[in-house]
Amino acid sequence: MKQFRKIGLLMILPLVSIQLDAHVEQSQPMQSLRQSYYALVAMSFGPMGNMVKGKIDWDSELFSDWAEDLDNVARYNIERAFVEGAERGRTRAKPEIWLNMKDFESKLNDFRAATSKLAETAKNRDKDASRAQFIATGGTCKACHDEYKSRDYLY
Repeated sequence: MKQFRKIGLLMILPLVSIQLDAHVEQSQPMQSLRQSYYALVAMSFGPMGNMVKGKIDWDSELFSDWAEDLDNVARYNIERAFVEGAERGRTRAKPEIWLNMKDFESKLNDFRAATSKLAETAKNRDKDASRAQFIATGGTCKACHDEYKSRDYLY
């Protein structure tokens, strides 16, 4: 039986690697990196937002887990994906990012500080405090989106 599991695993691995590779646009790796990063941010932030809005039942333990995941994702060095030349291609990043990189990095640091505080707050399982910090964290997202994210792909 173990041999069949090994054979099955060996047959599945190439399919999984094909799927993972399909998410990276080879001609635009920096854009793919940014989009993947922000997708992970949204995958943690979205469910917490649904709890805060009452769309799903409040679960302090799950909220805390998502807050910790968000904090871990936020710490990823996404700055490396904003190199010269990465403003071209399929992107929602406005050209102003490259013109105001210090401001963009400041906003990114504000986001990271807020996610760290959110993770710490959520560990205490205080619903009201967690909700308030979630809203404050969302404000750091909005600050960047307002200036640096286009609603549509630019190119």
